[in-house]
Amino acid sequence: MDHPRILFMGTPAFALPALEQLVNRNYPVIGVVSQPDRPQGRGQKETSPPVKILAQKLGLPVFQPERVKDPAFLEIFRNLNPEMVVVAAFGQILPKTIINFPPLACLNIHPSLLPEYRGAAPVNWAIIRGETTTGVTIMLMDEGMDSGDILLQQQTAIKATETYGELHDRLAIQGAHLLIEAIDLMAAGTALRQPQNTSRVTFAPRLKKETGRICWQSPAGNIVNLIRGLSPSPAAYTFLGGQALKIFSAGYEIGHPDNAPGTLGAVTDRGLTVTAADGYVFLRDVQLAGKKRMTVRDFLRGHRLDPKTILG
Repeated sequence: MDHPRILFMGTPAFALPALEQLVNRNYPVIGVVSQPDRPQGRGQKETSPPVKILAQKLGLPVFQPERVKDPAFLEIFRNLNPEMVVVAAFGQILPKTIINFPPLACLNIHPSLLPEYRGAAPVNWAIIRGETTTGVTIMLMDEGMDSGDILLQQQTAIKATETYGELHDRLAIQGAHLLIEAIDLMAAGTALRQPQNTSRVTFAPRLKKETGRICWQSPAGNIVNLIRGLSPSPAAYTFLGGQALKIFSAGYEIGHPDNAPGTLGAVTDRGLTVTAADGYVFLRDVQLAGKKRMTVRDFLRGHRLDPKTILG
């Protein structure tokens, strides 16, 4: 069976394992489409996306259209004449012109068990909402948002202490392996497509700054899920003396607190104690605005906190 000529479309680190798998297994990747370079960081230095950097290392042609709908890019796309398009966290909505062009398929790797968690941030929201399982889906793209027919799915458990970063990396690798299976099924003409059950649709909207702000009046478990679901980036945060304090790692315990939610307590082997609605959260790794990330013990060496200080 001949491998199809593939145009790969992806931008962030999530897409890297898929591109590596295709190249390592000698699938003919005829080009890579990624988002344009953008200013990043404090210095707003022009930075290339991870997929572009990898594609250049692999010697693949790279295209960075501001909009894939632009006639100039559509002409390039038609001249490339891909038999299949593979999309992994590309970051732009594809027009019907691209979706319907390849004779084999336009495939998408989505890090959830669709139809659950359609949208921009499925890995984050699965953890934030306390899910214990998730997975990856390979789907046929249509013009909707993650609404195409399902080809393959693979489930995985979310570990009790797993962060967004850890789960993201696992799902990226899992999705890359599942993609190869889906491509081979499509090329052989033996793939089975399953329409999504619209009664089970849930959404994972784009993260906003306010998403990460901790409400200490919430249950302790919910607070820790928020911290895990946003670690290491963009990170959950609270305020200490008017300055933003990012929190990357924490545990919790259910109890009957006497103090108001957000009140700081003792430092134990579990971390810096903070009162929540139904117990205590133990902060382990933090970063004050303008400072480096550090363990809470290192942080407290340089920051004396008054007893009964209230965060938030």
